[in-house]
Amino acid sequence: MLEFFESIFGSSPYPAQNREEVQRLVDELLKIGRQDDFLSERPGSPFNSQCRHTRAREIGKRLNEIGGMRLMEWVHQRVKRKLGIALASHLEYAWAEIGEWMP
Repeated sequence: MLEFFESIFGSSPYPAQNREEVQRLVDELLKIGRQDDFLSERPGSPFNSQCRHTRAREIGKRLNEIGGMRLMEWVHQRVKRKLGIALASHLEYAWAEIGEWMP
């Protein structure tokens, strides 16, 4: 997959030294999506007062620090491919107001 991304955009969406961390964060995000979803109808652990998954937001903030919008979009596409359009849409709203991310 990374090779495909690189063939389109010319380089990796994150620095090489962050490869393992990014993979770990993506795996954790996929697990959150499968187990909890990224949004809830009611606030309360593990969701914040806006019903967004707290850890998914933390991951989004870290991804933004590592590679900005480009990396966030790349991760979003992975979530969409692995978990489907509905959960990817939920992630879009969970990440609202992180860096330049707009749902």
